[in-house]
Amino acid sequence: MALLTCTCWLVFSQSNSLAQSIKRGQEVFNITCKNCHKENGLGQEGVYPPLAKSDFLTKDTKRAIGIVIKGLNGEITVNGKMYNLDMPPQTQLNDQQITDVLNFVRNSWGNKGKAFTTAQVLQLRAASAANINK
Repeated sequence: MALLTCTCWLVFSQSNSLAQSIKRGQEVFNITCKNCHKENGLGQEGVYPPLAKSDFLTKDTKRAIGIVIKGLNGEITVNGKMYNLDMPPQTQLNDQQITDVLNFVRNSWGNKGKAFTTAQVLQLRAASAANINK
């Protein structure tokens, strides 16, 4: 019985933590991302790609983190449509804010996905810094 209670608490604790991250991430999104990707996550066709139901976003966790950290320039295809963009790196965001905003985006507007972790963000930021310093 104790194991069941501990397991239930752990599941609740993890989902509650994700819910809190999503809530914080919405605040980051509203300040940092909403102007381009719009409140509904649909972006602006031909200019800013959608985050809502985005095949590009859900395909690669490392790429999603990297885009926030390093920005993105050039052509990409999102949901079958071409975008040629210049998204600057979001250097003003700390690791927790990046984790939170990605959790918000990955769990909003019809998106469903595993939670991002701060450890993933830290690891990718360190790898990016190491590549720059070479």
